[in-house]
Amino acid sequence: MPDHGSHKEIISSISQAVFTVNRHAKTASDPKFLYLLKKEALIKLISENKAKRVGLQFSNNPGLSQQRSDVLVECGDYLFHIPPRKEDFNSLPHLGKMSGAVRNPKTRMGLWEAKNILQSYTGLKDSSPQPPKNRTYQKPIFKRLGE
Repeated sequence: MPDHGSHKEIISSISQAVFTVNRHAKTASDPKFLYLLKKEALIKLISENKAKRVGLQFSNNPGLSQQRSDVLVECGDYLFHIPPRKEDFNSLPHLGKMSGAVRNPKTRMGLWEAKNILQSYTGLKDSSPQPPKNRTYQKPIFKRLGE
């Protein structure tokens, strides 16, 4: 991450990148790397005291369980959710249900730019295989029924 810009601008840029990656992960066909990038960036921000764990909230998407709580993380002007650690249940207050009234500010950052920012910040690399670019056309082979 380049050292130009103020501390607040750097946090703003990273939090916008996390927001963009999170937004794209929700509709991606393979979101695992995007969610990992989000989680690692937020954990690093928390460890550097650039973001803070606010409390626990019930998840809107509890998966197979009846009820699940996520950790609410405040980073700049943005709020995010990450999976809780065991110690979070003892150290953080439970805030109840998520409020639909609180929304993150809109941002105009492309996924490519957001991924580059977070990859340089966290050191993670995308290891998903890229499809080959030059595919040669193969004619279909038709066989008679019973051959």
